[in-house]
Amino acid sequence: MRLSQLHPLIYEARVRQLRLERDLGDRLARVPFARGSSGSPLPFAMVRHRSLLRRRLGSSDPRLQETKIVNLGLAAAALDGLLIHPGEVASFWERVGPPTAARGFVEGLLLAGGEVRSGVGGGLCQASNLLYWMALHAPLAVVERHRHGFDPFPDEGRVLPFGSGATVFYNYVDLRLANPTDQTFQLRVWVSRTHLCGMLLTERAWPLSYHVEERAHRFLRDATGRVYRENELWRTTIDRRTGALAKTELVARNHCEVKYPVSADMLAG
Repeated sequence: MRLSQLHPLIYEARVRQLRLERDLGDRLARVPFARGSSGSPLPFAMVRHRSLLRRRLGSSDPRLQETKIVNLGLAAAALDGLLIHPGEVASFWERVGPPTAARGFVEGLLLAGGEVRSGVGGGLCQASNLLYWMALHAPLAVVERHRHGFDPFPDEGRVLPFGSGATVFYNYVDLRLANPTDQTFQLRVWVSRTHLCGMLLTERAWPLSYHVEERAHRFLRDATGRVYRENELWRTTIDRRTGALAKTELVARNHCEVKYPVSADMLAG
């Protein structure tokens, strides 16, 4: 057998190994996953966010935008209403489950192995991106988050800063949010005609608010001619009652290769 034919088999075997290791690790660690849910919303809305379902992504097939919406609808239904009690951990994959065709997931846009391609369950990163952005505006602790490995598309229609997303791949590349507070939070996630929508609710008004901003953004070219993009995300915490600054912290430092043409005037000097 040629090595080129063997590679996919090696890849699949490695994926199975990593998935088994994640399952075993969670069982041994007895991770306190958030599993309760309620169709009744908690009384205080702390964060609201939404993202466009359809936008131009380079030269990618627009049909994959439509199939992505099917996948997002399934994920939203699984996530909606999730209660995160004190001490619990919300896991994207523990809640959504395996994105298989047997469960109704379809081909969508995937970013993997340094390239843009299609695959069953593609497009779910839009849901994990939404959850991560809301978590940055709340007291939930991000205990697991993975950056996208490359920047595939230019900033056409971008609303949030570069690097403010969270990639996921079942089940060992996860997004996990812990609740270190003494009150319960609730996720609400749904798909409208035009947007993926989300809210983070809580049982009592929270005394702090949060603002996230980008700093030190730049494009740069290395000695090999490859172009990279980097920035930092900083979060400011404000006391709602007094308006006083409570804390400023670095929450993410991003650096990845750019896969689209970048003009000379965009490159750092």
